[in-house]
Amino acid sequence: MNFASDNTSGASPEIMDAMVRANEGQCMSYGADAYTARVRDQICDVFETDADVYLVATGTAANALSLSVLMNSYGATLCHWESHVYEDECGAPEFFSGGGKLIPIEGKNGKMYTEIVSHYAQRGVGDVHMSQPQAVSVTQETETGSIYSITELEAISQICKANHLKLHMDGARFANALVSLDCSPAEMTWKAGVDVLSFGASKNGAIACEAVVLFDKSMSKEFEFRRKRAGHLFSKMRLLASQMETYLEDDLWLKNARHANQMAKRLHDGLSKIEGIEVPTGIDANILFPKFPAELTEDLNSQGIEFYSDRWEEGVVRLVTAFDTPENHVDRFIAVVQKHMDT
Repeated sequence: MNFASDNTSGASPEIMDAMVRANEGQCMSYGADAYTARVRDQICDVFETDADVYLVATGTAANALSLSVLMNSYGATLCHWESHVYEDECGAPEFFSGGGKLIPIEGKNGKMYTEIVSHYAQRGVGDVHMSQPQAVSVTQETETGSIYSITELEAISQICKANHLKLHMDGARFANALVSLDCSPAEMTWKAGVDVLSFGASKNGAIACEAVVLFDKSMSKEFEFRRKRAGHLFSKMRLLASQMETYLEDDLWLKNARHANQMAKRLHDGLSKIEGIEVPTGIDANILFPKFPAELTEDLNSQGIEFYSDRWEEGVVRLVTAFDTPENHVDRFIAVVQKHMDT
């Protein structure tokens, strides 16, 4: 059993099959193919707007390249201190922007406090000694498993507009957040003020495919050059595009996300009933952080059950469910925990 990450899963069979089919024959390279053209139209339809769409293979590339067109070498992007762009991209946003800075700020449950965003949006503006605030990056779903409401996104967007900042969304788990909020993709992005979206698929059934969606198309030409210069313009783009095309067809992406969220809720509800296990009230999507006694964590690890621990406060573990998490694995995990706590 593995609850370490939704990255530990393989790919949806539909996507594997699509790549095999796309592999047949020849077609034009570097995105000048029918697959890539169809994906752009698909994403524009899904988001109900005309946007420019660029495919890359990793979330790091999507985030770093997105932020590289939002901030320059003396600019800064505001983000939560626990955000993936700050803690887990190994400085890629700073590297690809030519020296731009990420400024981490406080917030509860992975979400930034709007009053602190407002403060840093104005801090140092025009001061030649300080990095200039140019963008804000939100993570949806956050690294702590929480989700920004539409109202919260709009509030941050208003701060951005008032201070001439661009708004980026790291949507590595975009689908999980979307089905939880039960809103439209448009409502959770450009209608709420998002300028650039890193639209993830790899954690939710793709092999290696993410899309950068530029709702603000004024940055498109620069993005094209930056993607090429960074080595992320794939010659055989159809093999990325075939993944995204199938991901969006017949709402596969939403079905996968719903399953992951449902398994997390099942896990949450089961653990909540076990005496001695502390589980936060409620769950937004597919990540939860219960608190386990040290002996329980050691027992589970000794049985080969995978999950992360010791990265947060003492005793807190992270459990993540995925599009292919079997229901019986969830039930077995709950049963093993119950058995340990009963002894």
